[in-house]
Amino acid sequence: MTDSDNRRAPSPAAPDEATVARLRLVVARLYRQMAQASGGARNLTLAQLSALARTEEFGPLRIGELAAHEQAAAPSLTRTVSPLAAAGLISREPDPSDGRSWLVSITPAGRELLGQVRRERSELLTRRMSRLTSEQIATLRAALPVLEQ
Repeated sequence: MTDSDNRRAPSPAAPDEATVARLRLVVARLYRQMAQASGGARNLTLAQLSALARTEEFGPLRIGELAAHEQAAAPSLTRTVSPLAAAGLISREPDPSDGRSWLVSITPAGRELLGQVRRERSELLTRRMSRLTSEQIATLRAALPVLEQ
């Protein structure tokens, strides 16, 4: 592998099964707690929230472009986006450069919902982190680059 591959060689010390299991459990519990903290998003799936956030970040964009960002098939994203449009969280407009395509954009209601979800989830994390010692917070901060890979 070269540096330009932007990938790292696997670590010679593979993680043990117990560590993998603990990490899987911690991530699942944390995700469940964050999802429960997001009262306004209870009727949205993880895929729908993700598509809404990507639309906010990159929109307006075509479904195929959104699918590429989500690493999913365009037909799947069409099914994901339809309820968002029906709920008024995104809008679909004809693509001026290609009348056969549609551009999706986040609406003010979609932007407000995402903001609410982010606030509620950040509040949960802030409450949980407030119970940690300064050393534990430093350890967590040091682990972030590894978790972000």
